[in-house]
Amino acid sequence: MPELPEVEALAAFLRERAVGRAVARVDVVAVSALKTFDPPVTALAGLTVTGAARHGKFLDLDCDGLHLVVHLARAGWLHWRDNVTDAPVKRGGPIAARIYISDPATPNPHCADLTEQGTKKGLAIYVVRDPRDVPGVARLGPDALAIDLLAFRDLLARQRSQLKGVLTDQTALAGIGNAYSDEILHLARLSPFAIAARLAGPDVDRLYDAMRQTLTDAVRRSTGQQAATLKSEKRSGLRVHARTGLPCPVCGDTVREVSFADRSLQYCPTCQTGGKPLADRRLSKLLR
Repeated sequence: MPELPEVEALAAFLRERAVGRAVARVDVVAVSALKTFDPPVTALAGLTVTGAARHGKFLDLDCDGLHLVVHLARAGWLHWRDNVTDAPVKRGGPIAARIYISDPATPNPHCADLTEQGTKKGLAIYVVRDPRDVPGVARLGPDALAIDLLAFRDLLARQRSQLKGVLTDQTALAGIGNAYSDEILHLARLSPFAIAARLAGPDVDRLYDAMRQTLTDAVRRSTGQQAATLKSEKRSGLRVHARTGLPCPVCGDTVREVSFADRSLQYCPTCQTGGKPLADRRLSKLLR
């Protein structure tokens, strides 16, 4: 899933490639992905791209004050293509929508393809006058890279949930998903199952520093990358997430996994839980 660093990098990529150029048209291929009807998506045609921004994990393309807001969900991505033909995109493939961007210097337009793999579809496209008209944007908590330490301490003190859940709850803290929450907790040397409100002061401060460092480093690595290379760049920087069974790069212990119905988390027992493996709830249910 694209998280704060990747969406930030995609916004920077679009600022470089699309800002100052006009939207020729937008073809919505997967009709179910379009979540709004007023203004219609056709209203974007002819407008100039004036900005690209990020709201949590939402990507926002500003077109003369009309906003094309996208949530890439779990398996969505943006692919930039140069000099494409203007033939309609065939339905049934991974492309959910194609944004044609005109360029006076070339005979054919450029395009940004919004794609989604797999059978479970979650990619969402909105055309709105204000990004806050998107329900998910309106509900966002403070951005993970904008919140200060005092506000972060207050936020955790009010949370009776486990740290993993707090970090990934977009209404509490915006921008962090499954992968970077694992990385942050590993760097902070904290269990994903620790209760947020019970953390001691030094642990809260360490978690804040780990969040800032992890996300800042990831943004630095991602910004300037081509859209096509962002996924591999993300994977190359991960220390525990998606590395089940491999040695922890800090202590050498084996990275463990806890599986849930539709996701999993990874952690290092030595670094994070005092050497004690956490119960894999899916496996425990099978063994009853």
